[in-house]
Amino acid sequence: MTRNETTSTARTATISPVGAGRADGAASAAPAAAAAVPQDDINTPEALARRDRGLEVMRMIDGEQGRAVIESLADISPALGHHILAYGFGDVYSRPGLDARSRQLVTLGMLAALGGCEPQLKVHIGAALNVGITREEIVEAFLHASGYCGFPRALNATFVAREVFRERDAQAGAAPEATGTTGA
Repeated sequence: MTRNETTSTARTATISPVGAGRADGAASAAPAAAAAVPQDDINTPEALARRDRGLEVMRMIDGEQGRAVIESLADISPALGHHILAYGFGDVYSRPGLDARSRQLVTLGMLAALGGCEPQLKVHIGAALNVGITREEIVEAFLHASGYCGFPRALNATFVAREVFRERDAQAGAAPEATGTTGA
């Protein structure tokens, strides 16, 4: 076997899907095609420990929405899902410097300013509600962001917030608030 073949073989490791082999029994079915995609050693014990730490943090913040995002990557880029969990949640979100509320407010402002991140903004508005940020605070954060990122991006973010609030109201069986900004 040549050096290139050895390197290629080593980099084509499969990863277990989120939750597979876990004590909680949660598992997902990743198509076999994903196994052939290079994963760059994300199955090392250290990488798996970081991913598991990130999974726990994500569950506390994003709940099922975050898990759905990671699961949606299983057939196309399980490595991206791994890195979101291991780095984004396991290394960054778990740091002690900011509490979960502060991290979510920063995240909402950044996603609003970036624009074009409405699907991610939807998940993080839900996460903000999960960590105790009120609807009023979310709407106010986007109003505040308008001075820095402009009205179009603040409007888009506010419309996504309204959508999330309405979905939450519908799931709770409650009539939507007239303003769409009260309660969690």
